[in-house]
Amino acid sequence: METVMDTKQNISDLSDLIELEYDAIAAYRSAIERLDNAAYKLQLTEFLGDHVRHVEDLSNVVRQEGGNPPTEGDFKQILTQGKVVLAGLIGDEAIRKAMKANEVVTNTTYEKAVDTGYAEHIQALLRGGLADERRHKDWIEKTLATL
Repeated sequence: METVMDTKQNISDLSDLIELEYDAIAAYRSAIERLDNAAYKLQLTEFLGDHVRHVEDLSNVVRQEGGNPPTEGDFKQILTQGKVVLAGLIGDEAIRKAMKANEVVTNTTYEKAVDTGYAEHIQALLRGGLADERRHKDWIEKTLATL
């Protein structure tokens, strides 16, 4: 019985992470549409691809665990607020600051997930996602530091 509960908890936790990733995807799309700098657009497009891959990878794990992964964000996460804020932002600096705030959320969420104690194959996936999220945040911070 404990294994079933663990599996149900895994599915629930990973589904929450998938929803957060969908919210991140929406925020990235919104940011990319509004950026003026072509190099920033290109880099954020690459990061968007990472988030899409995270959804695919995490969804595969949820299916392997016997669950049905979410197909969209939950629209309650802080990233949704970020997306709404992005809609009114003008200027690359403001957009990058909003995206940095979003990346802080995803970094924190992945850090907590990595510390949860999943099976090794899930842990490896989460560590890879965390590495991506850290790289996203670091790049945004570096571009903001050059202002």
